[in-house]
Amino acid sequence: MWFPRLASDRVLRARPIEGPFALTLKQQNTDRIYCLNMAAERLGLHRAMSCADARAFCPDLISQPARPDLDQRFLGALRRWATRYCPWVGYEGADGLVLDVTGAAHLFGGAGTMLRDMRARMARAGLTLRLGMGATRGAAWAFAHFDEHGTDLNALPVAALRLDAGTVTALQRLGLRSIGDLSAAARAPLARRFGPELLLRLDQALGQVGEAISPEVEPPHYGIALSFPDPIGLFEDVMAATARLLDPLCDKLKAYETGARELTLTLRRVDQGSQQVTLRLAAAMRDPARILPLFARGLGEVDAGFGIDRMRLEATVVERLPVQQTGAMATPASPDRLNDLITRIGTRIGLENIQRFLPADSHIPERSFLIAPAAYSTPESGWSSPRPRPLRLFAPEPITGTGPQPPKQFRWRRMAFTLARATGPERITPEWWLEDDAWRSGLRDYWKVDTREGRRLWLFYTPQNPGWFVQGAFA
Repeated sequence: MWFPRLASDRVLRARPIEGPFALTLKQQNTDRIYCLNMAAERLGLHRAMSCADARAFCPDLISQPARPDLDQRFLGALRRWATRYCPWVGYEGADGLVLDVTGAAHLFGGAGTMLRDMRARMARAGLTLRLGMGATRGAAWAFAHFDEHGTDLNALPVAALRLDAGTVTALQRLGLRSIGDLSAAARAPLARRFGPELLLRLDQALGQVGEAISPEVEPPHYGIALSFPDPIGLFEDVMAATARLLDPLCDKLKAYETGARELTLTLRRVDQGSQQVTLRLAAAMRDPARILPLFARGLGEVDAGFGIDRMRLEATVVERLPVQQTGAMATPASPDRLNDLITRIGTRIGLENIQRFLPADSHIPERSFLIAPAAYSTPESGWSSPRPRPLRLFAPEPITGTGPQPPKQFRWRRMAFTLARATGPERITPEWWLEDDAWRSGLRDYWKVDTREGRRLWLFYTPQNPGWFVQGAFA
């Protein structure tokens, strides 16, 4: 199964466009066509063509950046869909699938009926599909790319052997234009000139060398169910059942070196109604003793009705959690208690509402930190700054003062201050590559000021527009 316009078909399925359309990808500092629809091909556009040349040929071309990662995810969904025809389905490059339908075609009424069903379903889905069937994987690839309805492999060009463009051109210059010409030629001179890859591809297509299909391994499913002979409804019984579900689930998570970030517990009642309790964790976990108490709040709000006869626990979001060595030389333990606290609070107000400050790579005081959700960020050891920074930072507030030296006396927030000691200046210039209205006035000279009244303030002076401001306070 070859999808020659997989990327563009994926985009156009969600938002159809009439007329020429292309996806672009930056390659070697040049935007080039990555994939295009049939309307663009009819106008003479082709892949790897620069976008500037393409717009010169077709001013009405509609384009947008390509997303190869989404294309691969879409191809993965097609691979799972193709298992309806046979269990052995693997990838064939970035835009194709290979199926081993041996012993499965008769279930659809024969190979011809099965191929027609594939074409019809893909046409309804808005995808361009070319099919090829052969006795070998190489032959099927050749028919799909060069003669979809053909049966004679020897009549196909040598490019159908999955060779690189340089080898194909060299073979054509020698007069070997078809697979039949190549198979009739002497093998020893070909091996000396082109290496073993050429003859390997020929033998694979003709079936003289086997080529296996490696189906993708399905990802593990982290779900455990438990049924009860008699309905339960007490909180203690539900918690005990949850503990029985957590043990095998966490064992499976440990076997695959993963940890759960989100758990969903489904409780089915005897009246066929069901309720779900979702637990979002601040860090990946697989310890039943730590996870079980975190379910207490959600399970306490469950209405058991006439009783619960089935429970199912599933880890809906998992992350990598490699096994760590423990002992005298082990690395320091992670802050488990803090993560558990974040989880408990997050079940009430949401994990996104619990935030922490993170350092940012900027000398500008207002940009020296970031605010990120604590559950989805890693705490840093501290800020790296050549000079001390105030614990409290606020918007600049003007004070009276003249000259580049800190004023001996000034008033701030209706309080009078007398200068005792000043340390500075620390000159900070604006970051010219970013637009910031607060820093458009130019550079600033910062001073750390100790006052006789006991306050330690952070002042700055603007030389280009003389003025003094207070922006922070030290402890």
